[in-house]
Amino acid sequence: MKGITIDRSKHLCDEPGKGHNRWHPGIPPILEVEEGEEVAFETRDACDGYITPQSTMESMANARVGTLHPLTGPVYVKGARPGDLLEIEFLDVIPERWGFTIVFPGMGFLRDVISTPFLAHWNIADGWATSPQVPGVRIPGAPFMGIAGVAPSQGQLEAWTDREADLLARGAFVMPPDPTDAVPSSGPAATYGLRTITPRENGGNMDIRQLTKGARLFLPVSVDGALFSTADAHFAQGDGEVCVAAIEMGASCLLRFRIHSGDAARRGIRWPRFQRSDYFTEPRWAAPQRFIATVGMPVDENGTDHGENLNLSCRNALLDMIKLLGERGFSVEQAYVICSVAMDLRVGEVVSPNHVASAFLPEDIFVA
Repeated sequence: MKGITIDRSKHLCDEPGKGHNRWHPGIPPILEVEEGEEVAFETRDACDGYITPQSTMESMANARVGTLHPLTGPVYVKGARPGDLLEIEFLDVIPERWGFTIVFPGMGFLRDVISTPFLAHWNIADGWATSPQVPGVRIPGAPFMGIAGVAPSQGQLEAWTDREADLLARGAFVMPPDPTDAVPSSGPAATYGLRTITPRENGGNMDIRQLTKGARLFLPVSVDGALFSTADAHFAQGDGEVCVAAIEMGASCLLRFRIHSGDAARRGIRWPRFQRSDYFTEPRWAAPQRFIATVGMPVDENGTDHGENLNLSCRNALLDMIKLLGERGFSVEQAYVICSVAMDLRVGEVVSPNHVASAFLPEDIFVA
């Protein structure tokens, strides 16, 4: 079996030949594989090892945002050409034994409301995660890769850079190209490479928790060989990953590639697709028998109705779930973490003047 091994005691900058942390078509592949081969990827955690089991909330002040998402790759898939559709089959995702969840000021869905740093360490064993920082909670595992993507073309790189600069100018949360802590550390990839926090047409940081073992992801190919990379393994996550982190961990990922020649161009497929033929997790967690839930609608704290604003509905459902967990004795930060790793944001309806969202949390994560 072919694969990419790494030394997790080192940061990506100390092993630049094993990966990258920017998207750019000029980053050379480090492995070539045949269609149908099984390929093993060893990956670092999303913070590139700068958070360790000994880290404290105080040490988070030294976090280096430019190092986020050390990707393992790229891998050149022989025969893949622009216009093809690359199928990635997830054969297994094997967790490391420790993980973490952070609340990082300035990031997350409620970054304007919750700004106190918080760090939860998770012990991973026997399919469960527990944390001394979030007592009374046990999270079931459903490991998946938060990032899976292919390289953009030069044209896509330029177009996406322009549209994100426009979004930034309109006051949105955007991380533009920045060479600080980039890998590669010099050249066009460092200067112009796209940051990995934003998902795009090439896949990337989609954080789709249904992409567990058995899932098949389909990505439009834009460069020869596709140049596939993966990273950001999660032991568990709720739909939404609201605090900006799941249960983050290093992992080993086993994949297999298949090329659907010309399918993306012929069928006009621009965005990623995925499918599976079995449960992505145990049914009792995908559709829990016992749960608590809150409902959100697009009315702000001043009583102003914002109509078809699903984002505000999700925000209100989340805020009410944090309040509910506070009634059970959890701090705001603990509740935010619980919601990020175990709560699912779901759309009720988008056909009425007030769109409805709900936040679902399984009761069975709580232990005596």
